Amino acid sequence: MKRSPVDAPALELRGVTKAFGQVVALRDGELALRSGSIHALVGENGAGKSTVVKIIAGLYRRDAGEIRLAGEPVDFTSTAEAKSAGIAVIYQEPTLFPDLSVTENIFMGRQPRGRFGRIDRAAMRAEVESLFAQLGVTMDPDRTADGLSIADQQMIEIAKAVSLEAQVLIMDEPTAALSGVEVQRLFQVARSLRDEGRALLFISHRFDEVFDLCDTITVMRDGSYVSTTATADTDPDRVVAEMVGREITELFPKLDAEIGEPLLEVAGLTSPGVFSDIGFTVRAGEIVGLAGLVGAGRSEVARAIFGVDGYRSGSVRVAGKAVPKGRPTAAMRAGIALVPEDRRKQGLVLEESVARNTASAILGAIAKLGLVTTRTEQQAARPWSEQLEVKANAMSTLAGTLSGGNQQKVVLGKWLATNPRVLIIDEPTRGIDVGTKSEVHRLLSRLAQQGMAVLMISSELPEVLGMADRVVVMREGRITASIDRADATQENVMRAATQGAADETDETEQAA
Repeated sequence: MKRSPVDAPALELRGVTKAFGQVVALRDGELALRSGSIHALVGENGAGKSTVVKIIAGLYRRDAGEIRLAGEPVDFTSTAEAKSAGIAVIYQEPTLFPDLSVTENIFMGRQPRGRFGRIDRAAMRAEVESLFAQLGVTMDPDRTADGLSIADQQMIEIAKAVSLEAQVLIMDEPTAALSGVEVQRLFQVARSLRDEGRALLFISHRFDEVFDLCDTITVMRDGSYVSTTATADTDPDRVVAEMVGREITELFPKLDAEIGEPLLEVAGLTSPGVFSDIGFTVRAGEIVGLAGLVGAGRSEVARAIFGVDGYRSGSVRVAGKAVPKGRPTAAMRAGIALVPEDRRKQGLVLEESVARNTASAILGAIAKLGLVTTRTEQQAARPWSEQLEVKANAMSTLAGTLSGGNQQKVVLGKWLATNPRVLIIDEPTRGIDVGTKSEVHRLLSRLAQQGMAVLMISSELPEVLGMADRVVVMREGRITASIDRADATQENVMRAATQGAADETDETEQAA
């Protein structure tokens, strides 16, 4: 049974401000986390959420305001101080030591010592087994961290926090890379920690998760505090309006488009052990959603179509012409563009400017006598930055300093600059705020209306159902269903993703 919150918040921020030079990242920040409660912190990218987390974690020092822990003022000057005070942060992508065991990662820097000062490995292992039993986690304490899923890595970080007796746990976008089953396991652990009397802060762009898990919601906008409301007393529309300062009338603005001739035709695509007999068609003006659980092989198919990865058999055609396999440059010449799942690692050079990133796929076209100047790059990139409304101080701004939503716009601009006929976009709105999601969806719909063929890979079912004209579902490397928009529901898509072929499968389409 959930414990009643104590009178004094477990952690409280009052009027906290943080500036970087002339830029105020957080002004008069307010937050009160209570023991025995899960508190959501929501806002668009750039709203100040990350600054709040880094101040609480001791990475940044506040410029003004007050922080209280269990009613007492605190002033953390380092992450070590915050940890020793009982604060733990679970990030979207944990940073474990891959060559060390699960147990060694949990006890890194604080190994128990036995006789003669030797590390007591038996005591460490017994403690880890007890922690996992407490959390309901099944994992071998002796296996190395290398190769563990993101979900398992997060469980290790949570076990470490519990072993340190952390009373305040911050979960920063913890579900972004998890499957539905992994999300539910994480939520089960989060609820058990809440029921033990700990205070949890949950940061997410996914409203279904926020309203499912959290007791209270704090909204931020433009670096400022907006409101704190009990989850039971609000709804997603109201939260969105507070986040963006305006009504988002359509999160999925699907425009009518004339469906034309096939542009992308994939037939019998097979890569042993990865995917088998993949076949589907995307027509001009059509958005096809490629759905399935994490690990179903969706991204691998996209990479094979674009030539990043090879495949043993099958064919890819654009407008009836064969595209050579294993050659991204040939795919680009054929009119295919791929916006990858991991924009930071695969889509951008974070240390380079907005202009250089945007122009990077068309350098051959804009070069003069084999040279490309900064001015030429900026001239080529500016129209796309303006069209996509990239929020950057200048074209020379480094891509790594932009918010996630603006980074995604830069990657989109980079590939749209190639004037593609087929756009493959993998997780188009992962990790970006609701306002920018609506902008990206509107852009995809407009591109389809202009005659582009769009293959959209997404783990968010509402996005697939809201944007796709047709949903192709994969399970364990095979297509199990192709469902028209009018017939697609969460139930039949999930059935095809988890159990195999659904009744709505269009066998003719699969063989196309």
